[in-house]
Amino acid sequence: MAVPKFQEIMLPMLNLAADERVWALVDAREELAKHFHLTMEEQEELLPSGRQSRFANRVAWAKVYLQRGGLLSSPERAHFQITKRGKDVLANPPEEISINFLSQYPEFQDFRNRSLKQDNTEIENENDSDTPEEILESAYITIRKSLVSDILDRVKSCSPRFFEYLVVDLLLKMGYGRAGGGTGECVGQSGDEGIDGIISEDRLGLEMVYLQAKRWEGTVGRPEIQKFVGALHGRRARKGVFITTGLFSPEAKAYVQNIDPKVALVDGRQMAEYMIDFGLGVSLAESYEVKKIDSDYFEE
Repeated sequence: MAVPKFQEIMLPMLNLAADERVWALVDAREELAKHFHLTMEEQEELLPSGRQSRFANRVAWAKVYLQRGGLLSSPERAHFQITKRGKDVLANPPEEISINFLSQYPEFQDFRNRSLKQDNTEIENENDSDTPEEILESAYITIRKSLVSDILDRVKSCSPRFFEYLVVDLLLKMGYGRAGGGTGECVGQSGDEGIDGIISEDRLGLEMVYLQAKRWEGTVGRPEIQKFVGALHGRRARKGVFITTGLFSPEAKAYVQNIDPKVALVDGRQMAEYMIDFGLGVSLAESYEVKKIDSDYFEE
């Protein structure tokens, strides 16, 4: 089954706490994983950030919401225990414990009001089934995808010569050439034999990366890659990068897997992603930091 939403976890978590013991969150995760018959792959599925598993994140937020509703207490960090209110709920259990169910308690209403409103404007749907981290990451991914499309549209509207300079700038931004004191230059012109740029990875020019930049709308096939490889052989080159605003055919991708020289293929979307990651052609609009309690500071 899919990883359960955090609201689906709340009632099983409260049932788990019915024995009145103090539960460690890590132990609760194991029991809840068994309850939902989750495979190891499902338990290890990561959030888009890659820093935390989706299931662990949802279990943690189920605890937070139950605690804010007064059904659980937290006697120590990353632990929980059922409260009298929690036991009263289990005496006549609902079909599910949801945000709507918890909203009957004034403490939870205060918590939601503080979380949801800013300048009297509601910024989150009351019935959202995603955790705050998932909502934030989903918004980030949407913004990033839009930026990737905008970058591609802008690059395609520029001249082929500008694109050649962009490709060289991108490789330098990514660290090729500069780490060893090397340089980069555009060489694309009539008679360039398919080479548009060269990155020298060291001061003496002993290691070179040869570039080809194709500002295409369609798909780059194997024949174009073979021409580039031929140009690399003509220069006795060992490394090449072929960057296009379009896509590569499956045949082109398969061809470069087992050839010498080594050739990296970068399509339009990958190029735009790299431009974002390495700060080329983009500027910082907003920056948000997500922080958590430093438990060590509060130790007495």
